[in-house]
Amino acid sequence: MITVGMNYHVLEGKQQSFEDKFAAVIDALNAAEGHENSNLWKDVSDDASYMITSEWSDEEAFKSFIQSDAFRDVTNWGKEEILSDRPRHKIYKH
Repeated sequence: MITVGMNYHVLEGKQQSFEDKFAAVIDALNAAEGHENSNLWKDVSDDASYMITSEWSDEEAFKSFIQSDAFRDVTNWGKEEILSDRPRHKIYKH
């Protein structure tokens, strides 16, 4: 099992849009092979900074997901409409 931290910073004023879009991200994650669960976290000192923690059966399952059309669709929307910079992902192995 691995945990992935996906860090996002959104444009000012776009916080609610990002949070609303997370529902679509959860749907895509839940449909992915090897996905266990995910949570959205908000930084209390920077309300435009978020992290999604995601548990996966293994690193290969996560890599397959981030190369999928479902992930690409969600991230392309985010890059154009919501995010202030490039997302960062970190894999934590158990």
